[in-house]
Amino acid sequence: MQAYSSNSAELSMKTARQDQILIVDDNPLNAKLLFKFLSRAGFANVGIAEDGNVALDIVRQSPPDLILLDVMMPGIDGFETCRYLKELEGGRDIPVIFMTALVDTEHKLKAFELGAVDYITKPFHKEEILARIDVHLKLRSLTHQLEEQNTLLQQSRQELERRVEERTAELVQTVDRLQKAQMQLIHSEKMSSLGQLVAGVAHEVNNPVNFIHGNITHAAQYLQDLMELVELYDECCDEIPTEVRDKIEEIDLEFLKDDLPKILSSMKTGTDRIRHIVRSLQLFSRIDEAECKCANLNEGLESTLILLGSRLQGDSDRPPIQAIVEYGNLPEIECYPGQLNQVFMNVLTNAIDTLEDAISSTQKLQGYVPTIWISTEVRRGNDRSANLIVIRIADNGLGIPKAIQHRVFDPFFTTKPVGKGTGLGMSVSYSIVVEQHRGTLICNSVPGEGTEFIITIPADLSLERSMSIDTHPPCIPVLSSS
Repeated sequence: MQAYSSNSAELSMKTARQDQILIVDDNPLNAKLLFKFLSRAGFANVGIAEDGNVALDIVRQSPPDLILLDVMMPGIDGFETCRYLKELEGGRDIPVIFMTALVDTEHKLKAFELGAVDYITKPFHKEEILARIDVHLKLRSLTHQLEEQNTLLQQSRQELERRVEERTAELVQTVDRLQKAQMQLIHSEKMSSLGQLVAGVAHEVNNPVNFIHGNITHAAQYLQDLMELVELYDECCDEIPTEVRDKIEEIDLEFLKDDLPKILSSMKTGTDRIRHIVRSLQLFSRIDEAECKCANLNEGLESTLILLGSRLQGDSDRPPIQAIVEYGNLPEIECYPGQLNQVFMNVLTNAIDTLEDAISSTQKLQGYVPTIWISTEVRRGNDRSANLIVIRIADNGLGIPKAIQHRVFDPFFTTKPVGKGTGLGMSVSYSIVVEQHRGTLICNSVPGEGTEFIITIPADLSLERSMSIDTHPPCIPVLSSS
């Protein structure tokens, strides 16, 4: 075996070529002749291996750029050497040129099948060998350049795809933020206008109602005084003038004396009811208030139920909807009460809608009683978290199909007919509870049985905010069936 080398004196007048060529030939004379010829042709790195095993060892250590391989050799011949060579990780891409005296087509085909790139028969001309070596070295160089270019192209393509994916993700996030911002703006403007309208109506109604309510007591007292005066007149006068008697009969004085107090009592009951509704409107109309303030969530729920009272009542087409309320002893908490009132309104309105659908559906048996359950409680926190206010609003409606449960809180998603729902209510509610109040809004629904929304709000919002910074991951909608 001879390492890759040549006579530097013979190359002094030529430009040395750095391509490594390995000659594999068991005939030392043939190998030496090729070595000298290639050295004189300018190849500075030429090696010699006397058999196939030596050649394979050289390839494992330092793969050449081209191999000149004799076929007829002791041990493993050139064909076997080529087969083993192509199995090596560093040898399968090395161009192999066979050199042999075998000229039949069968041996040539075998050589090409084993992976050789050329086949030279002996005796051969030096110029032919040199020309073929130059061609295959150039092809190898071009192949390497093409592979490098393909690698760079692949890397560029992957980088471009990565940038496109990143840009696409950014655009999707931007669109999502814009969509949410638009949704919030629309909702904010609508709620602000509604809040101003409700507050204005409540104020205008409140003044005359309070006037009426405050004077009913005096009117009742005055009426009582007049009744006593009439009775005293009747006792003191032995004979009532004919004109007076006729008037008494005409107005049915006894009926007036019995019915007028009842009318005043009904008026007082009515004004009490109006004042209660106005109070609920004033509580609910706080939706445009931006500041965080202390409020009792039981009051917000109760005011929302009062405003929805007409929808809970039955009529000729459907039975009334029962509202079973179980309020816990809730403390006042820091929150945005107007926004939470809107959450209660959205959840309760959806519950009423699904109950109305259930009433008209054949899925519910005769005797079905549409019901909404509302409960509140305080859940004790640990040393690292505040107490939680837990609000549960459940119904025995048709439930939500499993296929769409994961979309309940998506913006603009609605199962209601066109014109009846915008798809903003639950999305805005989720944003109010999770983002504004650091709480959770969970939907549990069993198709055919009903749906329950569970709202949790930290009792101490300022504490929860300080502990949420860099510790709590963003909340996401949670949907499950139970």
